[in-house]
Amino acid sequence: MSPVAKPASGNLNTTDHSRDSAGLRYVYPVVSRRAGGVSIGINLNTNNACNWRCIYCQVPDLKLGSAPPVDLPLLEKELGGFLHELQHGDFMQRVPPEARRINDIALSGNGEPTSAQAFNEVIEIIGRLKPADIKLVLITNGSLMQRDYVQQGLRRMAQLNGEVWFKLDRASEAGMLRVNDTQSKLEVVRRNLATAIGCCPNSWLQTCWFALDGEAPSKQDEDDYLDFLAAAMHDGVKPKGVLLYGLARPSLQPEAQRLSALSTQQLESFAARIRSLGFEVRLAV
Repeated sequence: MSPVAKPASGNLNTTDHSRDSAGLRYVYPVVSRRAGGVSIGINLNTNNACNWRCIYCQVPDLKLGSAPPVDLPLLEKELGGFLHELQHGDFMQRVPPEARRINDIALSGNGEPTSAQAFNEVIEIIGRLKPADIKLVLITNGSLMQRDYVQQGLRRMAQLNGEVWFKLDRASEAGMLRVNDTQSKLEVVRRNLATAIGCCPNSWLQTCWFALDGEAPSKQDEDDYLDFLAAAMHDGVKPKGVLLYGLARPSLQPEAQRLSALSTQQLESFAARIRSLGFEVRLAV
């Protein structure tokens, strides 16, 4: 018998990203529309704490802060057991037939995963357990790239078929304050992106594009984003591409009622502008 907790009943789909659907503390499955299969999520922020507060975030009771200490032996037991369950048990019967494959192990969860002081040790645990053909993904706001333990973890990720999804929802300081509730400086974002790519070359920008108060992002928002990409390329900093996606699940933040999804045509139009600069764009509507 696999040492994984008995999973909760019910089928999984692309709109259910519940962190307790497998009955575990750190490990949870997601049917990912971006990944096209089952993503094994790793939630290091079990206290629902993050150093940003994105207005589209689906985390309940989100608070400002960092990840708590990680119980590394428990994480290792849960991940090993759940990998065994997915490969040899009947958990996949809860997944739509077209998504019954393990696509990746993704560090995301209920806050910024790189805020966990044990981030590097977590990557080592994943490295010991991960099948070689399954990629490792870090979904991050990129704000803590200056920390040594984060860079060590990213360099190890690069050896493990790893890739970074670096958040860039808006490319102006006013836009980041409005969407991510952060006072990050654009020059710091550029520097952090360069660090991420330097440590783990397979790094992508991930961008959530949506309407606020019934208004789509402005042409200035688009121009700011394209200018950011052009400046990065000029400086020799080029991400692998852009993961552009729209709203799929309801926000649990106070701004929830102010948010709405864009049409496929609107997303495709922006994607075309990004592609015109020579970037690959993967679109999830």
